[in-house]
Amino acid sequence: MPHGGPDVRLVPEYGPLAGVRVLESARFVAGPWAATYLGEFGAQVVHLEGPPFGPPYADPTRSLHPLLGEGGPTDRVSESWVQYARNKLSVGLDLRRPRGREVFLDLVRASDIWIESSRPGTYDRLGLSDEQVWAANPKLTIVHVSGYGRTGRSDRRAAPSFDLSAQAFSGYLSLQGAPDPEPPMRSGTAINDTVTGLASAAAALMGYVNAQRTGRGQAVDVAQYEVFFILLENLALDYFARGVVRGRYGRAHPRLHPYDVHRARDGWVVVAAPTSESFRRLRSAIGLDDPAFDDDAYRLAHREPVDRAIAAFCASRTRDELEAVGREHDLAIERVRDIADLARDPHLLERGMFVDWEDPVAGQVRGAGIAPKFSASPGRVWRGAPWLGQDNDAVLTRLLGYAPTVVEELRQEGVIGEAPPTRASRPDVPRSPATRP
Repeated sequence: MPHGGPDVRLVPEYGPLAGVRVLESARFVAGPWAATYLGEFGAQVVHLEGPPFGPPYADPTRSLHPLLGEGGPTDRVSESWVQYARNKLSVGLDLRRPRGREVFLDLVRASDIWIESSRPGTYDRLGLSDEQVWAANPKLTIVHVSGYGRTGRSDRRAAPSFDLSAQAFSGYLSLQGAPDPEPPMRSGTAINDTVTGLASAAAALMGYVNAQRTGRGQAVDVAQYEVFFILLENLALDYFARGVVRGRYGRAHPRLHPYDVHRARDGWVVVAAPTSESFRRLRSAIGLDDPAFDDDAYRLAHREPVDRAIAAFCASRTRDELEAVGREHDLAIERVRDIADLARDPHLLERGMFVDWEDPVAGQVRGAGIAPKFSASPGRVWRGAPWLGQDNDAVLTRLLGYAPTVVEELRQEGVIGEAPPTRASRPDVPRSPATRP
């Protein structure tokens, strides 16, 4: 089938990744978030979803509670989807059908990067192994995101994995929470999924740069647990060098002190002064006279008097007063902010960390902005998260050059599909106070 020209663009030109084309057939946070992140900085991202072409969706992220919108199933959408799928083009495509695989390979030919997050072997069974995909596009960078990777023990590779199981298998969960007999404390968000998404996005760009230089693509094997494992500081080195098995240490830090959470009169604050210089400033601020504590090793071995002095100092003051002490003495004293605090914080507002956009199902929404900031080619939110198949016609006719009659044939055969909402947006529904500027 014919293809559109190399200059066909279906997204506005912006950001440092303008012109980079990403094909993404991942689902459930980690893989999709990698593509979303690239799309926020200008990459053209085509998100593929298989059948059923309607609720219940193949990508469960569309249906995670809580839901926004009112009406039937296609008129309600997950808050997670609204935040994590913006800036994408959506194509509903059945890869189980021969013509669906033909369309997929045409999309591969028009792409620089392909990101997927199935269990290892899924695409091989469909007749879309890496070698078969590279036969269509030798320069393609392929990013495989999975729980346990594509090599290693077969039983482990085949095991299901979610954010929480990756937190456990990586060793991360063994360090979170109070010591036994209290249970480990999971992260309050799907942090392994999102960090894996960031690592996958970085890997995709590394592979892309290498392909531009060498003319050959390669596959990247991203295992969720490994991304967390390599972020656990010197955990492994400490074990092999000294036989140390670190455990949970509660609110404090096993090696840095003071580095803890304390109660103020009206909430919680963190106090971090782990270096000799910062501790001397803290000791002066709280009126702790004994200079022996300025020695880091001594202070680590005699935590209790310092902790007691800091706790008493914090308990007698408000969070505002403690932050003022921090500014006066150049100390890292910060209140523990929740989203209500962040939503009205002047620093976040000035840096544009909350943005408004129009979602095609939920209507006008406000959510997290774009980071990091580029001085010359910043990222942006140019569209909301697409409904399933929203861009079937645009992608197939403009990007791939299919005739409209061919697209209609694919639709009639069930190779492509869509699930448009009853109404494209809901401007008549007022926003809740939590989403107003």
